[in-house]
Amino acid sequence: MPSPRKIESVTQIPEIYVAHATNVGAGTGCTVIVCPNGATGGVDVRGGAPATRETDLLRPEETVEVLHAVVLSGGSAFGLAASCGVAEELEQRGFGLDVGVARVPIVSGACLFDLACGDARIRPTQEDGRLACAAALDSNGAPLERGNVGAGCGCTVGKLAGPEHAMKSGLGEDVEQAGELVCGALAAVNACGDVRDPDTGEKIAGVRAQDGSLANTVEVLLGGFAHMPLARTNTTISCVVTNARLSKAQATKVAQMAADAYAHAITPTHTTNDGDTVFVMATGEVDAPVDVVGSLATRALGRAIADGARSATSAYGYVAARDL
Repeated sequence: MPSPRKIESVTQIPEIYVAHATNVGAGTGCTVIVCPNGATGGVDVRGGAPATRETDLLRPEETVEVLHAVVLSGGSAFGLAASCGVAEELEQRGFGLDVGVARVPIVSGACLFDLACGDARIRPTQEDGRLACAAALDSNGAPLERGNVGAGCGCTVGKLAGPEHAMKSGLGEDVEQAGELVCGALAAVNACGDVRDPDTGEKIAGVRAQDGSLANTVEVLLGGFAHMPLARTNTTISCVVTNARLSKAQATKVAQMAADAYAHAITPTHTTNDGDTVFVMATGEVDAPVDVVGSLATRALGRAIADGARSATSAYGYVAARDL
């Protein structure tokens, strides 16, 4: 039997389409992950200040069984408007939950705070969401651009000592396989803490000391509170995509397991200043034990977070890890 095809990007997972809308001048954008024929969805929200859409709908006891798109967006709560554009584009193309008189696309989303990075007056709009959705559906499966794009455009990390000590981060990706099972992850990394390689523990980005070296964010936090960041101005938002066959309860469990990747790659994590959220979309092609799916998803998400810090380029006055 031939080996399964190696998947290099989430855009190569069957039935999954991904694209960005990026406003470089304003330092913001959105990333849209689409499964037009519907995936099984789950979510885990652990941050203290989330900005989300249609997360209650994904709870296992709710009756809607499909999820058509996940939107990761900048713009703080204003960025939720992008999800409306995604829903409109999907409806116009005939995708959505059939309710008799119309088709209603089920679109979940989460936003991160990037208003202090570029132009706070400009945020992802409904039109941005529509354009990103259209670009995703019309794409040809080319590898996804990472770094300062989409929801990662205005991401920064290491803000516990003030913005002058922060670093540029971005959107990261990773895909892991175990036989026919595939788990891919996208993460827009906007944490207040440090980002580490989950495999080696190596610090990639975070608070910069006066001499430009990387400080220990936890020590900064424990040492005093004079430079605590503005409340609710951080967040890492993510989407795990898998070809596993899962129920809503199982997808929720995978999201809960994958959220541990934040602890593997970000220190500290799930703080009151973060809105950390993990979505799961399962396309239902491969049977696999839930614990296997969750473990593979956790590995993919941890590495995607690290990739978000490594893929970013210096911008908006913030230095990126690749330029240290």
